[in-house]
Amino acid sequence: MNWVDSHAHVYASEFDADRHDCFQKALDKGVETIYMPNVDSASIDAMMEVELRYPFCIATMGLHPCYVKKGFEQELYQVESWLARRPFAAIGEIGIDLYWDTSFYSHQVEAFRIQVEWAKKYNRPIIIHCRNSFRETMDALKPLLDGTLKGIFHCFGGTLEEAQEVLEIGFTLGIGGVATFKKAGLDQVLPHIGLEHIVLETDSPYLAPVPYRGKRNEPVYIPLIAAQVAQIKSCSLEELSIQTSENCRRLFTL
Repeated sequence: MNWVDSHAHVYASEFDADRHDCFQKALDKGVETIYMPNVDSASIDAMMEVELRYPFCIATMGLHPCYVKKGFEQELYQVESWLARRPFAAIGEIGIDLYWDTSFYSHQVEAFRIQVEWAKKYNRPIIIHCRNSFRETMDALKPLLDGTLKGIFHCFGGTLEEAQEVLEIGFTLGIGGVATFKKAGLDQVLPHIGLEHIVLETDSPYLAPVPYRGKRNEPVYIPLIAAQVAQIKSCSLEELSIQTSENCRRLFTL
């Protein structure tokens, strides 16, 4: 079976000492493609170097909401410059994060809206980060929908009602290690969601699945996440592999 990790920051410094070995372990487990969401201008060089050395790692381009501060316009200038330079698989990761700091909320909304417009301009999907901000993110996104915009609500851990709202606007749920957490609640949500609406992700190096929770996450753990999702969904691993991989190909077509 082959798998796609739709969201992994494998260019991060946490992998500098053993990146090649991490990739080999993932490949041995059937993880054939890894999508790398950018976070800010400082991460671009490392991400592009990984993409160059490991062609199965595919870059996206965006400004993460946690890196939206005063003077964020200069960060967006760097994103825009790269988008004009070459194709990227997606615009991301972008969105609103009200978990760590709410003081730049209005800046985050503006940065999100600008980047969504770029996604429409370049006909690219978006990868949405919305920690503690589902309602705020939806309120910002819905006026921008034009019938062509698509993307992923990354690291989804919300309610069934929120999941249905995501599907109603034609977006996909990114399911990661949180699905293995006992009190996450996804066991009450995923049975009602068709496989055609799901992609798998690790968010490496963050949010490792059980039994590695609290340790560095890696793309090799995609099959562990898949096993939990398949159990919740009462489907075969083969069916999950085929459908989630196809969902990624449909979303990220360059």
